[in-house]
Amino acid sequence: MVELKDIERYYQNGASKAWVLRNITAHIAEGEFVSIMGPSGSGKSTLLHILGMLDEPTDGEYWFLGEAVHKFNERRRTELYQQYIGFVFQAYHLIDDLTVYENLETPLLYKKVPSSERKSRIADLLDRFNMVAKKDLFPNQLSGGQQQLVGVARALIGNPRLILADEPTGNLQSPQAKEIMEVFQKLNKEDGVTIIQVTHSDVNARYGNRILHLMDGNVEREEIVK
Repeated sequence: MVELKDIERYYQNGASKAWVLRNITAHIAEGEFVSIMGPSGSGKSTLLHILGMLDEPTDGEYWFLGEAVHKFNERRRTELYQQYIGFVFQAYHLIDDLTVYENLETPLLYKKVPSSERKSRIADLLDRFNMVAKKDLFPNQLSGGQQQLVGVARALIGNPRLILADEPTGNLQSPQAKEIMEVFQKLNKEDGVTIIQVTHSDVNARYGNRILHLMDGNVEREEIVK
């Protein structure tokens, strides 16, 4: 599904280069659950944003489902992102003045999904996440865990083949974090959704099947989760 070849990201600082990512080469197959770990400043979030087509590498090749993302313009990258990728953020990124239902509906409106199909998809996800009774509530009326569940549901509403999660439990207490990670694990194992998450948590990383350890913008080592 994902093929990275010598991906580099740097910023020109006068005559020198400030490196964020250097010589990243990796392959992620469809159906995998991969965690990216590393200390602050190791390039984890930048790598995730490149994978999510929200940022561009300075150099290297990014192949997604056999397509050369590194050759695409911003419009084509946005189309690919909207069609295949769901993003889950640490800070939830829900729209405060929209209800749970409306937050879930918004991505479908952008994609011009017909009304009857919108209602069907939203009903399915509300039922799946036990949120039917909360569909008319606003984000500030929900707990952190509930807000993140809505964030996960919103990422899933477009039926993505890849979920990218940036510290998805960073703002949650342990029981809520465990619930979110179990949702991801179930999506991966039962629905076959490919998941790539950035996390500081060794416990969370081990919900997946492989861990990429980043250090100073490089993949220092790879670990298979047993």
